Amino acid sequence: MYRYVLFDLDGTLTDPQEGITACVQHALAAFGISEPADQLTHFIGPPLHRSFMECYGFTDAEATEAVRVYRERFGTLGIFENRVYEGVPELLEKLSDAGVVTGVATSKPEPYAVRILEHFDLARHFDVVTGSNMDGSRTDKGDVIHEALTRLGQPSKREVIMVGDRKHDVEGARREGIDAIAVTWGYAPEGELEAAAPAFSVSTLSDLRDLLLGSNERSKS
Repeated sequence: MYRYVLFDLDGTLTDPQEGITACVQHALAAFGISEPADQLTHFIGPPLHRSFMECYGFTDAEATEAVRVYRERFGTLGIFENRVYEGVPELLEKLSDAGVVTGVATSKPEPYAVRILEHFDLARHFDVVTGSNMDGSRTDKGDVIHEALTRLGQPSKREVIMVGDRKHDVEGARREGIDAIAVTWGYAPEGELEAAAPAFSVSTLSDLRDLLLGSNERSKS
């Protein structure tokens, strides 16, 4: 059993689709771009700055401005247009009861992540909450995971696993030398997680609970 579990936030613990897509629409409108919300779910997970550049060809300066406008709405409204996936609080309770040390490692700015976790009464379950910086630094998931491990006192990497719904979680974990579990209920495009080749893949929270608590014998994919 892994003694340390790091969780992604968006698409893993909570479903932020409503808030994130509405805020992306708000940002794009400032550039004269109109997109339906259901075409913007690919913004959930990766760093925003990178997504604006990759998806719309924004320059670095334009992407920086888009993120600023996005945060105008997100910081007051979009942050709470969110919901906790059913079963998440119970899973976190069981991990705590089993003596597992848990943390959050997200590309979302850390102050936002803390506010969301506190709003949904989840913050109390985590020993560390690590995110990106508001100035746009530490957005790469590998860097976030590295910082989380540092805050945890650099545990043996064989005892740590990352849980997330996008390739960035898997790739960041691999860069830092830890295993990853891909959860399929998030927002990864078809084929993305398979291509990332996580150590494990689960499709339900009950499967994740069994894997993390060692209830079932499973082989690595």
